[in-house]
Amino acid sequence: MINRESGVFQTSYQGDMAVYPLPLAKIALGLTLAALLLVPLGLAGNDHLLSILNTIALASIGAIGLNILNGYTGQISLGQGAFMAVGGYTAAILSARYGMPFWFGILAGGSMAALVGALFGIPSLRIKGLYLAVATLAAQLIIEWTINHVPWIGGGAQSSIYVDSPRLLGFVFNTELRRYYLILVFFLLAYFGAQNLVRSRVGRAFIAIRDRDVAAEIIGVNIFKYKLLAFAVSSFYAGVAGALWTYYLRIANYENFTLAVSVEYLTMVIIGGLGSVLGSVLGAIFIKLLPIALDLTVISIAKNVFGISYENVANFLANFQLLVFGALIILFLIVEPEGLARLWENVKRYFRLWPYSY
Repeated sequence: MINRESGVFQTSYQGDMAVYPLPLAKIALGLTLAALLLVPLGLAGNDHLLSILNTIALASIGAIGLNILNGYTGQISLGQGAFMAVGGYTAAILSARYGMPFWFGILAGGSMAALVGALFGIPSLRIKGLYLAVATLAAQLIIEWTINHVPWIGGGAQSSIYVDSPRLLGFVFNTELRRYYLILVFFLLAYFGAQNLVRSRVGRAFIAIRDRDVAAEIIGVNIFKYKLLAFAVSSFYAGVAGALWTYYLRIANYENFTLAVSVEYLTMVIIGGLGSVLGSVLGAIFIKLLPIALDLTVISIAKNVFGISYENVANFLANFQLLVFGALIILFLIVEPEGLARLWENVKRYFRLWPYSY
């Protein structure tokens, strides 16, 4: 049967290690890709919904990168926003000041972020845990200070660089729908690239370091090499996400890459599920939709129950969202440490064993 392991026997190592071993998984993948390609066409006139989809896709790319470092390698990072800033400002400088095409800006932004990330990953050979978190926090603060105080990079006090809409072979991505398909290409490359990476020799080395770095070193894993590689790969994802975010907004501004952004991405991977590529996407969806749901709920209650206008609850909403984010992190760490990805696995396991689920 297409939805059961029973009767599905693998005859090769490659088949046993396949990302989608069951026919049903391949069908579900095809339907998901079809939905990602076709559903936005029905939203062509609704820029608000398309902008939400674009924001989720951009956040997913950054979250996948952070999960490679935090979830698969076990290295805590509080500097994802800073590495996104490196990618965003690199792309903006190359595009606005030197006239480079957007695809070159994205690759250069990712590469520069990978270089900076590897540089700040050097202390990971000696420190770990909260000490490493403080080191990456220092990276966040240093990069923010550099952007704000070095005129050649961020423009000084304003710290903003404007860029044109992306253009490829004469085609301009100047609408939400067009930008959606551009971002979708990078999202799919990031998602499937990460899925294959974590199942490769490099990915197994990452997991070995996460589980027990001393044992990994004993069996021949080069700890320093793979830790730096994890920082570089994670930062490359962040740099690409930051560059895409800059082209999407058509401006590079440090306020889009603050410490609060780094904490938000850390929240995504914790709630989505550490050590899960799919969990990174689920966490991004959850975190990006949560403020919208809270706004609609709180505004509706304030207006219909208490007769309070939106202007009077705007400040409350901003603080209330932070309160909810903190509460959700605590809740998931206590109730389901493996996040939404584990909940999804439990649902799949239930139907996989149905009608003998118990």
